[in-house]
Amino acid sequence: MNHQLLSGILKSVSKPGRYTGGEFNSIIKDKEKVDVRFAFCFPDTYEIGMSNLGMRILYEALNRQENVWCERVYAPWTDMDEKMKEYGIPLSAQESGDAVKDFDIVAFTLQYEMCYTTAIHMLKIADIPLLSRDRGEDAPIILGGGPCAYNPEPIADFFDAFSIGEGEEALPELCALYAKMKKEGTYTRKGFLRELAKIEGFYVPALYEVSYHADGTIQAYTPLYDDIPKQVRKRIIRDLDEAVYPEKLVMPYIETVHDRVVLEVNRGCIRGCRFCQAGMVYRPIREKSPEKLCKLAKCLYENTGYEEISMISLSISDYSRIAELTDMLLEWTDEKHVSLSLPSLRIDSFSEELMKKVSSVRTGGITFAPEAGTQRLRDVINKNVTEEDLLQAVGIAFGAGKSNVKLYFMNGLPTEEKEDILGIADLGKKVVHQFYMTPNRNKARPVSVTVSVSCFVPKPFTPFQWVGQDTIEALKEKQAYLREAITDKKIRYQWHDAEVSHVEAVFARGDRRLSKALLLAAEENMMFDAWDEYFNFEKWMDIFKRADIDPSFYANRSFGLEECLPWDVIDCGVSKEYLKREYARAYACQTTPSCAEHCNGCGANQLGGKTRWCK
Repeated sequence: MNHQLLSGILKSVSKPGRYTGGEFNSIIKDKEKVDVRFAFCFPDTYEIGMSNLGMRILYEALNRQENVWCERVYAPWTDMDEKMKEYGIPLSAQESGDAVKDFDIVAFTLQYEMCYTTAIHMLKIADIPLLSRDRGEDAPIILGGGPCAYNPEPIADFFDAFSIGEGEEALPELCALYAKMKKEGTYTRKGFLRELAKIEGFYVPALYEVSYHADGTIQAYTPLYDDIPKQVRKRIIRDLDEAVYPEKLVMPYIETVHDRVVLEVNRGCIRGCRFCQAGMVYRPIREKSPEKLCKLAKCLYENTGYEEISMISLSISDYSRIAELTDMLLEWTDEKHVSLSLPSLRIDSFSEELMKKVSSVRTGGITFAPEAGTQRLRDVINKNVTEEDLLQAVGIAFGAGKSNVKLYFMNGLPTEEKEDILGIADLGKKVVHQFYMTPNRNKARPVSVTVSVSCFVPKPFTPFQWVGQDTIEALKEKQAYLREAITDKKIRYQWHDAEVSHVEAVFARGDRRLSKALLLAAEENMMFDAWDEYFNFEKWMDIFKRADIDPSFYANRSFGLEECLPWDVIDCGVSKEYLKREYARAYACQTTPSCAEHCNGCGANQLGGKTRWCK
C-alpha cells in the first residue's frame, strides 16, 4: 500500500500492518536501474498470502535477476477497500508503494476457484481494464498461474497469458523476453504475447479460437497461427536440489496463518487418489536430499528466528528418506528448542518411530484423512488405506499422549451410498473406542474426535473429471443423514457448505463463457468469496441467470469420455488414456498400486526430471 497514506487512515482500519510495507528481509531495488517491474499479486489477505510458499519461492527467483524487481501485492480487506475508494487510492505494491498499474507485469497466483472475484476486483481497484481485449499498449501484461491455471478458461478473458506448471525458470524467461523486446524497440502487446506463446509453459488465450457444438459442449480449440502449439505443455523443475529456494523470508509485522519455517521436501505424490488434482498435476515425483533440506532449514532458522519447522509435501510420510531427514534435523533442533511439524501424514505410513520423533518436540492433536467411511468406497477413490491402518495409527498417537484426533472425509464421492455415510460415523466411534483400548493413553485428558467432511468437487486432470457433482439438495441430505448418525458426544462433526462447493465446481469445470458471469460479479464489487461471511449464493444464482448460464451444465453434468474438455488445451503430463483407465477401475472398485510399488504408465515420465519412480 502507498507509504504516504495518512496515519489517520491506517488507524481507522483493522490490522494496519497489512499495508505498511518495510518488512525485514523485503527486497528493495532502484527502480531506475531495472528493466522489468513485476507485481506479484495474491488474491486474498496479507496474512494468508504471506504464508504461501509458492509466492515466496517465485519472489526469490525473480529478484535474483539483476534487471527484475518483483514486489508483493495483497488484496485489501473490506474496510481498507472502502477507504481506498473514498480517498482515490489505487492498489499499490508492498515494497515501493507504487501503483500496480504502472508495473510491466502483473501476475496473480490462483490457488482456489473462489478467489477469482478477488483477483478481478484487484484489477478493478488498480485501475487496469478488466478484459484483456480492452487493454492498450501502456497497460501491464496480466499473467495468471498456480493450480487453477490448469483450467484457465473461466477467467481467460481477464488474463493476457497463463504460466502453466512450475515458474522458477519460466517467469525469468518471460521477463527476459519482455526486456529484450523493449530494448530492441520491437515490443507491442500482441507481438510480445505471440512470442511468449512459443515458450514452453505459456498459454495465451487470445491466440486460440474455441468452437462449440449445438448442445453447448466444446467442439475444438484451434490455434490462430501455425507456430502456436495445439496444446500447452506444463513446465517442471527437473532437479529440486538445484531449484531456487529462499534462504531469507520476508518477516511480517503481524501474525500470519503459517508463521514458521517451511521446508518443501518433494513435489508430486506416489499415490494415485482419484479425486486429487494436486496428486496428478504435480507429477513427476521429485525429492530434495536430506542434506539440502537440513542446510536450508538451518539457514532459514538463523535468518528468521522461527522456532518451528514445517516439512510440507502432499504426503510427508511418503518421503523416501524421512527417517534420515528427521534424524539430521533433530541433531540441532532439539538443542535449540525448535519444533518439527509434519502436517500431511498418511495413515498407512505412520509409525511409532516417527511419532516419537515428532512428539518429542510437538504438542497438540493429529490429523488423518481416511476420505471415505467404507473400504468399498476407499477402493473406488484409490485411497489404499484400511480401517486397520487407521486404528493402528490413532493407537500409536494415543499411546504417545495425544487425545485429539481430526479425521477428514468427503461426501458426494462417485458411487457413494448410505452405507458409506454411516461408515463415517462408525469409524468415528471406533477411533473413540481405540482411545480407551490403548493402555498407555493420556488418562488426564478426555478423547476428542473431530469428523470434518467436505463436499466432493470434480477437478480437471483427475480420473473423476468426467463425473458430475451431486446436486446441492443431495449433498445437504447426506450431511443431515450423517449428522443424525453421529450420536457420541466425544465426536464433533464439521461439514462444508454445499452451496460454496457447487459454485466451486462450476468454475473448476467451466469454460470461457463464464467470463460473462465474472464480469457481472465485478460490476457488483463481489470479492472474498472464499470467506464464508462474504459468499452470497443467492447473488451467484442471480448472476448466472442474468448471464444466461446454467450452473448445472458445468457442476452436475457428467461429461462424455470423448468430449472435448475446457482444459484439453493444456498438457499437464498425465495422459487422458491413463485417467480413463483409472476412471474405469474406480467403477470396477479396483485399486491401483502406488508409484513406489509399480509404474502405472501415467505419462509423467515424458517430462523428465530427477526422479526414482518414473520408468
